[in-house]
Order: sequence, then C-alpha cells, then structure tokens
Amino acid sequence: MEALKFPIGKFVSPDIINQEMMEMYKATIQHFPDLLEAKLKQLNSTQLNEAYREGSWTVRQVVHHLADSHMNAFIRFKLALSEDKPVIKPYLQDAFVEMDDEKEFDILPSLSIIRGVHERWIKLLNCMSESDFERVYIHPEYNKEYNLKLALAQYDWHCKTHLGHIQIVLNK
Repeated sequence: MEALKFPIGKFVSPDIINQEMMEMYKATIQHFPDLLEAKLKQLNSTQLNEAYREGSWTVRQVVHHLADSHMNAFIRFKLALSEDKPVIKPYLQDAFVEMDDEKEFDILPSLSIIRGVHERWIKLLNCMSESDFERVYIHPEYNKEYNLKLALAQYDWHCKTHLGHIQIVLNK
C-alpha cells in the first residue's frame, strides 16, 4: 500500500542540495507539463476517473490538484523573493479535490494552468541567484521555515510522485 501512495518513496530532505541537484530539479519543473501530457494521452476516459489505489484520488483529481498545488508553489516562491520570511497560506488539498470542479470537470483547463505556471516558474528559477534560493517562507501548519532550495526539491518530488500515480493507473 505504501508503494502505491508513494511510488517513488516518501520525500526525504537532502542534507545538502548542490548545483547538480538544483539543475535536475529545474529540469523537472521545465519538462513536467510535457511529461504529464504524454502520460495522460495514454489514458482512456474511464482511466481518467480511476483511482491509483483504493481510497485515493482519481487521475482527474490528481491533474486538478497539480494545478492547485503548483499555482500555490509559484506564488510561494514569489512571496519569498519579495518579502522577508512571509507566512504562506496553506490550503486543504483534500477538501479541494472533493469539490465538483475537481471531481467532474474537464482536465484541459488545469493542463493549461500547469503549462502556464511552469513556463513562468522556470523563467523565475533561471533568473534566481544562489542567495535567492536561500530565501525562506514560513509554513504555519508546520511552524517551519522552508528555503527555496528545499521547496524546489519538494516540488521535484511532487511532480515525480504524481506521475507515478498516473503510471499506476496505466499499468492496471
């Protein structure tokens, strides 16, 4: 069950994030929309409404969640770059995916959001200095500071995990 929930494993915070890792994380952000769309093109309409494990979200909900999550991520980066240790606004992702627009709505608008956000995000990432990546935001749910290097590592993992969820449905 754990392998279905975390197909690439749980996120493990790296002790050190070097330049090579940063380039890999940026490449994930850059190529994620294409990778996502390629996986989705392999699905039929029935599979879009299948969950990757019992009690989990459907692929449709995953796609809408990715749009929600990555919009928030991009804004968190912008906040951290423009304010001193901003406190970000968390959201209830499980409540979001239960809304009708995520359970039943066409995924194309969310794919457009993902593509647009990732285009903006990679432009931002490529303009950031090493010191910019040390800037932080505060996540009030965990009462923890996240520097943008760590945040980028988490979103690399997030992208790959949800691609893994879609692959699980493809493999059924």
